[in-house]
Amino acid sequence: MSVTEKAPEYYGRPRREMVRHVPSEAAVILDVGCGAGAFGAGLKKEWQSQGRQLEVWGVEMDPVAAERAAEVLDRVLVGDAGTVLSDLPSGGFDAIILNDILEHVVEPEQLLRELRPLLRTGGHIVSSVPNVRHFPNVVNLVVHGSWEYTDEGILDRTHLRFFTRSSMIALFKGCGFEVDSLEGINPTGSLKFKLMNLLTLGRWSDMRYLQFAIRARVVKE
Repeated sequence: MSVTEKAPEYYGRPRREMVRHVPSEAAVILDVGCGAGAFGAGLKKEWQSQGRQLEVWGVEMDPVAAERAAEVLDRVLVGDAGTVLSDLPSGGFDAIILNDILEHVVEPEQLLRELRPLLRTGGHIVSSVPNVRHFPNVVNLVVHGSWEYTDEGILDRTHLRFFTRSSMIALFKGCGFEVDSLEGINPTGSLKFKLMNLLTLGRWSDMRYLQFAIRARVVKE
């Protein structure tokens, strides 16, 4: 199943757990891989509830999802990010959203470097990235010797790259960003994990989370 063959609901997830990681002062945002626009629409509603306006642009390679996104976002470009970035204004955005995008890219370093010029001074990239050290995934590999790809999740068959907490930090720093915040999201409720983490004095704490939410700002040159 390719990215464009995902079930329709895949493109309409609001990702509410990521809203609070978006800088509150942002006025113009680019959502790369915006799907049907649910996240961007949720941001606009949140900003409006606080008496502020938010302009959200989207990039989406699936034409059906992009058509739906165009109904709720301010502008949507259809195509692969690598081919449409030249159509976007330099320094035009306060924040760029990459929710579960970097793992689908052959060269995530190149994408991050190409996105940097689109950010205004002090701008941020906000991203959620799957954690390959998630406890259930590690158990399947180490205990059961299983590394089976699935339609969704960490071992989604469309994932091209895999990251740990430390490699996420290294990725952003290597591309000219300073990580302002890195927080685990969507934790496992496994009692086995809690016991093993206790026995290892918290050394497995990063394995609790399915993903990490990252907010990184451009480093001044």
